[in-house]
Amino acid sequence: MAQRGRPGLSAEQKRELWSRWKAGESLSEIGRALGKQPGSIHGVVASNGGYVPATRCRSPRVLSFSEREEISRGLAEGASLRTIAGRLKRAPSTVSREVARHGGRRHYRAGRADERAWNRARRPKPCKLAAVPRLRELVAAKLAEDWSPEQISGWLARTYPGGHALQVSTETIYRSLFVQARGVLRKELTAHLRTRRTMRRSRHATTKGQGRAGITDAISIRERPAEAEDRAVPGHWEGDLLAGSENTHIATLVERLSRYLMLVKVDGKDTKTVVDALTAQVQTLPAQLRATLTWDRGMELAEHKRFTVATDVAVYFCDPRSPWQRGTNENTNGLLRQYFPKQTDLSVFTQADLDAVAARVNTRPRKTIEYETPADRLAAVVASTR
Repeated sequence: MAQRGRPGLSAEQKRELWSRWKAGESLSEIGRALGKQPGSIHGVVASNGGYVPATRCRSPRVLSFSEREEISRGLAEGASLRTIAGRLKRAPSTVSREVARHGGRRHYRAGRADERAWNRARRPKPCKLAAVPRLRELVAAKLAEDWSPEQISGWLARTYPGGHALQVSTETIYRSLFVQARGVLRKELTAHLRTRRTMRRSRHATTKGQGRAGITDAISIRERPAEAEDRAVPGHWEGDLLAGSENTHIATLVERLSRYLMLVKVDGKDTKTVVDALTAQVQTLPAQLRATLTWDRGMELAEHKRFTVATDVAVYFCDPRSPWQRGTNENTNGLLRQYFPKQTDLSVFTQADLDAVAARVNTRPRKTIEYETPADRLAAVVASTR
């Protein structure tokens, strides 16, 4: 099995990550730009609830690093504190407190003093829900009743018009839910949100250009050849994405006649990544096993035309909310949970790992094919059709 865990992101990569997230890019797009798995990106974004961390900056009233270096040089020269203060155009008391606070004349060092001052300046503002227990109880109770944060905020303003202490903004409620480090509202309450999201999306995030209203030129499963429906000949496949934790996925392909399984490693859920991976895998099949592919309405196959041109495999789409129309694939995905339980990070598995799991499934007898194995059934059918 592949080694678990991933190398971390550098400070520069994190800055670029948050910049792209704020601009509305998807986890997959950010992952490609940084050369990282989407799961790595998801981990960083989710840890802060999807909120871009505030950029810390120094107040112009405090001493800068260059001023501290000037103090250090002045002390080394033996200059008085008043003289040093004059050079900096600062009050002598400011320089005196600075030196006394960081080791005195003999032990003052600009770098160490600046780092200590920077760390000491962290004064996170306490969350209002943490500071007002009654407000926290009201918000939690209404969330448990499936009220949205916006409804709760508006109701509080109407119910307690003169009580500022019992009013809270919509965004504060979301932050308290999504940024669990605050420890204010229980994470379980996110299950009561309409979207079930666990982190905030950028206001610039958009599905424009992704065809969310429907896949362009999608061909309905009702137009699929009869030979695919009655499992008369091999080469007709059903496909889907098996989901894991941290926005990780595996593509699954099951041949309808034999129940033969192929697993495909994908590095993201966006259509370019999925179609590229499926194309490479399907192109390894002999021509007689490339007839049709049936998929659900997921946008990961929005570029189905490109897939068909590259593989000669026609793609058909199920009706909305009709997973039973891909019953063979749905059943096989259930079997795969033995190897990939829910909440498993699927990005740690290599293609070789996936091939090994597929081989195990393909060499297990299946009741639906009279206890033959999918591998044997497919081999026999292919041999008979040559």
